[in-house]
Amino acid sequence: MKTTKYAAAALILSTLSFGAFAAQSINPTDTSGLNKIGVVSADGATTLDGLEAKLAAKAEAAGATSYAITSANTNNKISGTATIYK
Repeated sequence: MKTTKYAAAALILSTLSFGAFAAQSINPTDTSGLNKIGVVSADGATTLDGLEAKLAAKAEAAGATSYAITSANTNNKISGTATIYK
């Protein structure tokens, strides 16, 4: 029983600390003072939330602290791009 409680606590704490370091979505007009480090793209999403989640994951994997979605297209599946900043 204690093992289960400790495992659950560890899982919750690791999830909370992961969220604290995730790349944050910003408005493209609010990029002054940030260093552009690249562009990421994603496709195959079925919702706009799904597209944003894919772009956020790619931004975080690239080491970005923030990203600004710059385009979205809805031909069949949703795709888009985001500029990433650090």
